[in-house]
Amino acid sequence: MTRSLLLATLTAAALMTFGSAHAEGNKANGKTLVYTCAGCHGVPGYENAYPNYRVPKIAGQNEQYLINALNGYKTGKRKHPTMDAQAESLTEQNIQDIAAYLSSLAKK
Repeated sequence: MTRSLLLATLTAAALMTFGSAHAEGNKANGKTLVYTCAGCHGVPGYENAYPNYRVPKIAGQNEQYLINALNGYKTGKRKHPTMDAQAESLTEQNIQDIAAYLSSLAKK
């Protein structure tokens, strides 16, 4: 393989890899998808019954943090029965959309 052909092949492979590494989130779709999130994360002062802790607010949270957290619940690296069940049904695009929408909101 000639040097220029090898370089072109490696460049094309790198562009395909980096181009697909981060999908853009659709905020409008994310707004639709978060309706179930508001039942816990949107209630001021809401506390989880067991184990007992204050449910975090997610509006205005960092986009990458939200992506990592939802993927963590989806893969089982993070554990919470409700969040595991919620994240299990989400596609990678759903997660991107939810994170894009929530990160665009003002912190409350």
